[in-house]
Amino acid sequence: MNVDALTIHELQNLLSKGEVSSVETTEAVYKRIEQCEEKVGSYITLCREQALEQAKAADKRIQDGNDGALCGVPVSIKDVMCTKGIRTTAGSRILEPFVPPYDATVVEKLKTAGAVIIGKAGMDEFAMGSSNENCAYGIPRNPWNTDHICGGSSGGSAAGVAADECIASLGSDTGGSIRQPASFCGVVGLKPTYGRVSRFGLIAYASSLDQIGPLTKDVHDCALMMNVIAGYDRKDSTSVNRETPDYLNALSKGLKGMTVGIPEEYFGEGLDPEVDKAVKNGIAALREAGALTVPVSLPHTDYGVAAYYIIAPAEASSNLARFDGVRYGLRDMDAASLVEMYSQSRSQGFGPEVKRRIIIGTYALSSGYYDAYYKKASQVRTLIVDDFKKAFEHCDILASPVTPTTAWRIGEKADDPLSMYLSDVLTIPTNLAGLPGISVPCGFSSAGLPIGLQMQAAHFNEEKLLQAAWNLEQELNIKSVKNDNLADSEWNETSKSRKRRIRLQ
Repeated sequence: MNVDALTIHELQNLLSKGEVSSVETTEAVYKRIEQCEEKVGSYITLCREQALEQAKAADKRIQDGNDGALCGVPVSIKDVMCTKGIRTTAGSRILEPFVPPYDATVVEKLKTAGAVIIGKAGMDEFAMGSSNENCAYGIPRNPWNTDHICGGSSGGSAAGVAADECIASLGSDTGGSIRQPASFCGVVGLKPTYGRVSRFGLIAYASSLDQIGPLTKDVHDCALMMNVIAGYDRKDSTSVNRETPDYLNALSKGLKGMTVGIPEEYFGEGLDPEVDKAVKNGIAALREAGALTVPVSLPHTDYGVAAYYIIAPAEASSNLARFDGVRYGLRDMDAASLVEMYSQSRSQGFGPEVKRRIIIGTYALSSGYYDAYYKKASQVRTLIVDDFKKAFEHCDILASPVTPTTAWRIGEKADDPLSMYLSDVLTIPTNLAGLPGISVPCGFSSAGLPIGLQMQAAHFNEEKLLQAAWNLEQELNIKSVKNDNLADSEWNETSKSRKRRIRLQ
């Protein structure tokens, strides 16, 4: 039995019966990492010693009958969340030596629930990217076809779950960074409502858009993870003090009486025919499960990308000003003056995409341009929020593609940033409106690459998303079984020669 391939709830069943231990499971996950990490590259940092100590403690908790909701379950953390005693790089050279003195709230919650932290997952630098090609520590690859991207910016998390290099993972979503890699890698990814999950300890990209959420092997696991990480946190000023439901209760409900809106703007020009077919097949499955579907309109969808790429870089320009070489992180030791030290530290530490977005954001906020750019983008954001409000007057959730295409080949869009940005056209509006959204596998392309179906709901209606997602999963009964060559001894020379920098702690 390959315990690394189990879901959380399958593993919990075995752990509770004593048929497998957390230590055995953790060792099995690390064995899996040893077999395929060179090919997938989902991790930046591994922490084997700490993980095994946590696994031993989890086994004792289980024996004593004092286990938690995730007791003994090996998980990974996107490397943008602070982990006490484990370096946190945000995928950037500027934070290469940074070891936080505290845990992010979500990491604290995972530890309290008994989870075992396997390591820190690869990501686009400072979460800025849609392909994970911007990671300073190597490019994580898609386990279904390692010549293709795994998505971004939570690509290492999605690839790790898909490749069984962890049982589940936490990612963050600023413009689609959980849902898009989940779709590309054939796993489940949920972006909660803004304010539902604490952002304390999350290294900020765009503070009004960022949200932490789970990536899992199925919808049941997604609900389990949400039960652990959701809730009010006084340490996060954007956290909403609102009662948190038991998300598992939503899974047993059918879809009779639920209305699913189909936004016409999400099925327009540029949508790959195979994606269109798979998503429409998924929508038909929702109808088979008892849901009613109705057409709706989100007329300002086309303006989402433009608004996002003003708002997000503007906030990034402000947030990333703290990385100056003074307090922590990379510092240029050869600078002749303080100003030169600032300049050189940032020039050496930040990658091209981060620099591009800082420049865009600084320009948009500069004197004389604020009204023309940032203010106008904020007004467009309000129009997008209103679009969703009107749509939800006619339906309970929305169903659509996650992305216009399946995962593209590594390097295919590297020289065309605009084309890369447009790949997020169907996920960005969710973040601008602060809504919850989920990606659920709904099929495969003719090339064998996964396709996800996106569902969105009104604020704090994650239960409806999980209810619909679970029923869709049951109807489609998609088996995520890869042609698993990840553990084979033979590999192409490009992958063999690829140098990755993984630190063992």
